[in-house]
Amino acid sequence: MTYEEKISKLLNVQTSRVAAAVRLLDEGNTIPFIARYRKEMTGTLDEEQLRQVQEHLSRLRTLDERRDTILASIAEQGKLTPELREAILGAETLTSLEDLYLPYRPKRRTRASIAKEKGLQGLADLILAQPLRSSTPEQAAAAYLNEQVPDVESALAGARDIAAETISDHAEVRAQMRAKAMQWGTLLCEKVEGAEDPKQVFQLYYAYETRVDRLRPHQVLAINRGEREKVLKVRMEMPERDWLAPIQTFFRVERRSPFAEQLEEAIRDAGERLLLPAIERDVRRSLSETADQHAIQVFASNLRALLSQPPMLGQVVLGIDPGFRTGCKIAVVDETGKVLATDTIYPHEPQKRTKEALETLRKLVERYKVTLITIGNGTASRESEQLVAQLTRDRAGLHYLIVNEAGASVYSASPLARAEMPTLDVSLRGAVSIARRAQDPLAELVKIDPKSIGVGLYQHDVDQGQLADSLTGVVESVVNRVGVDVNTASPALLTYVAGIGPKLAEKIVAYREENGPFQNRQQIKKVSGLGAKAFEQSAGFLRIRNGDTPLDASAIHPESYAAAKAVMERAGITVGTPADEKKAALEKLRKAQPMAELAAQLNAGVPTLEDIFEQLVRPGRDPRQDLPVPILRSDVLSMEDLTPGMNMKGTVRNVVDFGAFVDIGVKQDGLLHRSQIPAWVMLQVGDIIDVQILGVETERGRISLKWVE
Repeated sequence: MTYEEKISKLLNVQTSRVAAAVRLLDEGNTIPFIARYRKEMTGTLDEEQLRQVQEHLSRLRTLDERRDTILASIAEQGKLTPELREAILGAETLTSLEDLYLPYRPKRRTRASIAKEKGLQGLADLILAQPLRSSTPEQAAAAYLNEQVPDVESALAGARDIAAETISDHAEVRAQMRAKAMQWGTLLCEKVEGAEDPKQVFQLYYAYETRVDRLRPHQVLAINRGEREKVLKVRMEMPERDWLAPIQTFFRVERRSPFAEQLEEAIRDAGERLLLPAIERDVRRSLSETADQHAIQVFASNLRALLSQPPMLGQVVLGIDPGFRTGCKIAVVDETGKVLATDTIYPHEPQKRTKEALETLRKLVERYKVTLITIGNGTASRESEQLVAQLTRDRAGLHYLIVNEAGASVYSASPLARAEMPTLDVSLRGAVSIARRAQDPLAELVKIDPKSIGVGLYQHDVDQGQLADSLTGVVESVVNRVGVDVNTASPALLTYVAGIGPKLAEKIVAYREENGPFQNRQQIKKVSGLGAKAFEQSAGFLRIRNGDTPLDASAIHPESYAAAKAVMERAGITVGTPADEKKAALEKLRKAQPMAELAAQLNAGVPTLEDIFEQLVRPGRDPRQDLPVPILRSDVLSMEDLTPGMNMKGTVRNVVDFGAFVDIGVKQDGLLHRSQIPAWVMLQVGDIIDVQILGVETERGRISLKWVE
């Protein structure tokens, strides 16, 4: 089967569509570009499907590269039989491929290799062959005595070592034992004697036992971390019958053979000394890889939802980066994100200058006509919320919002922040970021390493390369789905536009600063280093508002302008026609002629034509605006105000394996356990939901929630 056929089977997608996707990827096209502007070629495969095609293609190619290396290595040793070659060519996973290669892989010196050097291979073959008519093992061993093998027992011991390694290296034995271990193996954890775990983080696993196939990803990650921090000791056990059965399937003891006892010893040695430790490593690695992938998916899903939060346009925002000893840093930004004022207040311990802090806030709100206050959700967040609530309680039109401040300090000290705000102290830049996060979460959060945004599950424990690739893909996906105003975007935002990257992003901003705003998309080609391919990939995602080509403000690609103009001409509309009139005229055109027929006349595909119709009605529509805006508050609650049975609205802050953490406006987020979430509900970060208080544990700072229909 070809790569395309294999991927088609795996994804249940037509081979022709996969083949088109593979060809486009190999030609250097980006996934957002293919998904949006090459729908006719791929049969409208979406971004997720295209990423799966890319991942499977990479895996299959890596597998074949390894296959070729293994075939060459075994052939060089002169041991490549037709049967072995066929088995290697038929291996469909890297694990099965490595199992086949194991007997031929160059090894460090082992007990078996030392025995082979002493000339004991023939005696080992007798043990494995289990001959019926033969001399005794001792008589047979006598023929192998030499200077290196002084006695019969040494000869038999060496031969058993060779036999044990032969058993251990058998590909099918390993595969079957691994499968048994994944199904029936037991993982046991215990606390390391004398280990310190002051916060009892791993208490659940101090004396823990469960079947391998029942372990959940978050448990695997927790156990791995406990082991890495030397708090937990972990091992795997497997019933003897389960590890003996695979060996005995291929290495059967013949009771009538004089060598039966020798093979029994070799089998037990192979299992206990060689196979079980190796299988345990394989199982633990497999569990960790699965847990990593799951955790990365959780992180990616949460990040996508966070980046997709609707912008709160037209707000003058006062951002507060809360703190105790060092005070609360304040920044006021206008509707465009421009910094208007900064300050520091000390309302909390140890200074406790509350009245002075309130007066400073009042003056800033009145002077700059602030309409929204954002508070970072870190240290002193809820104490600052109580302060702000005093201000907003009696002031109509002024609300506050708790925002995720993760990564603000990382951004504050970054070269990008220094370039954007060279005159501001590093501590005040964080407050600016917190203010801007409400105005446009995407534009602000792309300035931060995705791993620092803090919506993951054990993000520091998983494969960092895979995590970075996945999160970069998510940011790229959201940025291109929303589109970017090329005349206002930061280099950080432009970096994620399809076909651009960091260097071109810097050059676009430099060109803009030197020559003024871009007037049309064609002008972008004048940027040094931005060639035809980069323009093709990026043009549709770059918006130019109020330029000299109205279609440049839409998601219609320049290559489709002719088709778009023809559609407008047939519908009797222009870009400036009111939206309702445009919609009616386009609907009339759609009814008058089948889309397939119209597409053929305009030399465009049906999916592209559908996109043109949509964009003509709502050019450059921001998909984030279809989502509910965050809950704005004007007063504060404490845990003491909560009682079981109370219904509230909340914002989902994080989604994890065991449920979702929901901000209901008190100091501690409540936990909506997965058992309380209906099976049909798929929660995302930022969702606004109705919940009911199930229980409140004030001393432990815990709130349990129930889903409300």
